[in-house]
Amino acid sequence: MNKFQLLKEDVKTVFQKDPAARSWIEVLLCYPGLHAIWSHRFAHYLWKHKFFFIARLLSHITRFFTGIEIHPGAKIGRRFFIDHGMGIVIGETTEIETLLLWEQ
Repeated sequence: MNKFQLLKEDVKTVFQKDPAARSWIEVLLCYPGLHAIWSHRFAHYLWKHKFFFIARLLSHITRFFTGIEIHPGAKIGRRFFIDHGMGIVIGETTEIETLLLWEQ
């Protein structure tokens, strides 16, 4: 799965798990859980490539804007959804995997 497909899957996941989601533009602009996950994916990439400081800085900036703190070393799988995430902290040793009960 390429990066664009993964981003599209993230948006679809919001629609599947949140009945209040009404439009693509609303999801793209108004869902801090989605923004936090997207930012985490980039920070995690930087972390894996040993850009530790930049990865941590990005996670702190994201926390400021979203209220959701995800350490760049945490491992988060596909189809993960955070709704009303203010104050959520996901630490460095956390591993979140989503069971893929269906393939699309």
